[in-house]
Amino acid sequence: MKVKGCTAIVTGGNRGIGEGFVQELLDAGAKRVYIASRKLADAQEAAKADPDRLVGIQLDVTKEDEVAKAAETCSDVDVLINNAGAFNRQTLLGALDMSFMRQEIETNYIGVVSMCRAFAPVLKANGGGAIVNVLSAGGIASIPGMGGYSPSKFAARSAGDCMRAELEPQNTQLTSLIVGSVDTRMAKHVTWQEKSTPRDIGKAGILAIEKNIPEHDTDSHSVSVRAFLARDPHTLNRSLAASLHNGRK
Repeated sequence: MKVKGCTAIVTGGNRGIGEGFVQELLDAGAKRVYIASRKLADAQEAAKADPDRLVGIQLDVTKEDEVAKAAETCSDVDVLINNAGAFNRQTLLGALDMSFMRQEIETNYIGVVSMCRAFAPVLKANGGGAIVNVLSAGGIASIPGMGGYSPSKFAARSAGDCMRAELEPQNTQLTSLIVGSVDTRMAKHVTWQEKSTPRDIGKAGILAIEKNIPEHDTDSHSVSVRAFLARDPHTLNRSLAASLHNGRK
């Protein structure tokens, strides 16, 4: 699929990696990009950057009525970027209660599946198109300090593999993006390693769309985690456990 001339929707598109995707989609020649945000004002403010091609909409991916309304409103979409995410920096046993991990599961896993279910008929009607699920190195290696976040990304990755098979007959491709450390608000606490830019991830996502790559490591950090996992998974797991005790969540 070619991104030039496409119509895309980016969840959580008003900042961070979502904003990077929006910028890269515009540079690649997208005809229209819907910026989806939980707060309509935030989406509309972001859309001012290119009012001829950007449209701000309100969308909380954990609310089924808003997901359904987005699919109805954005009926011309042929590229879906599932970027919205939650990370509460809690551990599974140390969190005060289960609300933190429930939010992460609802957003990072169920929200992704909900969006795919709602937009699959839209994509089919528009010729097939593409879905990109923005995941994490925490979705290929279990990170104890990432509580509900890491398991939610594992679940979304597995769901992507399942849905890819279902989507194939309608000519819709699905990419799981494995993202490492990125310079966003979510990773503000990370000071011990180099971080990619949101636009780097957007570029990697567009490459994956145009080359139809089912799973794509987007940056040096995700590549190194993948290599370490293949080479010596036991040592990697021990290293990640040690990082929890060192305070690196």
